[in-house]
Amino acid sequence: MALDILYNAHATVTGEGRAGTGKTDDGRLSVDLSVPRGLGGDDGPGTNPEQLFAVGYAACFHGALKKVARGAGADLAGSTIDSRVGLGKAEDGLSLEVDLVVTIPGADQARAEELVEAAHQVCPYSRATRGNIEVNLTVKTS
Repeated sequence: MALDILYNAHATVTGEGRAGTGKTDDGRLSVDLSVPRGLGGDDGPGTNPEQLFAVGYAACFHGALKKVARGAGADLAGSTIDSRVGLGKAEDGLSLEVDLVVTIPGADQARAEELVEAAHQVCPYSRATRGNIEVNLTVKTS
């Protein structure tokens, strides 16, 4: 299936990969990368791919949730997405798992769960990871 590309993001990583530097071609993002202690690194001051993925997935999912809610006439005032990306050993190598905790203050629990599931169906990150990694969704309304 060919995509009708609407936007391209370009980034370059130099150095030692997880202990290098990452920059986007437009200069909007420039980060030092450090290896977490849990992966045998020095836990330096830089970020890491899992943190970047956690922020990216949460932002994308929140955008999808807002779009679904607008279409349904639902109010998501004060909503948040907390994400956790875990990197661990699988039978065939390293793999990821994701937990997304979606909080929609004051919403009806059943309605909030419907909106979150609808967002999970349309979010590009959810679509990309579906069937590849475990993604756990938790919905809170208070």
